[in-house]
Amino acid sequence: MASIALRSAASGLSALNTRLDVIANNLANANTAGFKASRANFQDLFYIERRLPGVENANGDQSPTGLSVGLGVEVSGTQLNFEQGSPIQTGRELDLYIAGRGFFQVDIEDDQGNGIGYSRAGNFAINAEGDLVLATDSGRRLEPNINIPQDARNITISADGIIGGNVAGNAEFVEFGQLQLADFINPAGLRQIGENLYVESGASGQPLPAQPGTEGLGTIVQGTLEASNVDPTRELIELIRTQRSFELNSQVIRAADEALQQIGQLRR
Repeated sequence: MASIALRSAASGLSALNTRLDVIANNLANANTAGFKASRANFQDLFYIERRLPGVENANGDQSPTGLSVGLGVEVSGTQLNFEQGSPIQTGRELDLYIAGRGFFQVDIEDDQGNGIGYSRAGNFAINAEGDLVLATDSGRRLEPNINIPQDARNITISADGIIGGNVAGNAEFVEFGQLQLADFINPAGLRQIGENLYVESGASGQPLPAQPGTEGLGTIVQGTLEASNVDPTRELIELIRTQRSFELNSQVIRAADEALQQIGQLRR
């Protein structure tokens, strides 16, 4: 019946609408430091099996095919793309870039991700207490906490995460702290909570903290930020494909509606 076509096409419109939302979010964050693009994955729904394949007829011959009618599509999930973003040189001493795997760790509310958030965005700043924090509206503290003295000058951050500099009255290099990164066996399973932050989930596995450059983690590049890995050209192509698919499903609904009208007129 045409009613099945209506439901299938409607499910297609709903799934495509979700895909459009994902594309819009990717494009909106094309300039967000450390942002990772997502894609919507689709899967087909249940099938009405009107005839099973391999059924024997009166002569003992088996049918090579069956007769199944699908009931549409749904979004199975959104999948993060953790491909490395391009390095952007800023020259700012507290801008950090992870060359390789790993996430910066910051303090968040205890009711989310056991109080630790993870980010690829390395735009850090110093708050009023001298703590190293993310340069966002919330100012999340780096974990483990690193405090920069008020009279610190020439702050340097080595590839292995050692943060230090010069202090007034002391000509020698002073170490302020050791930066740590964390990694996950399945980063695509992390949960996004906004503010360029992720938290662990049952799919991501537990965090594996270590010093930069060890345990397979990347190294730190000072004065550089990681750009968003959104490819605007690819997203625009996906946007056009989504629009075309939307039009096709709309045409199916129109055709099914006309077929139902004709069936209704048969009684007259």
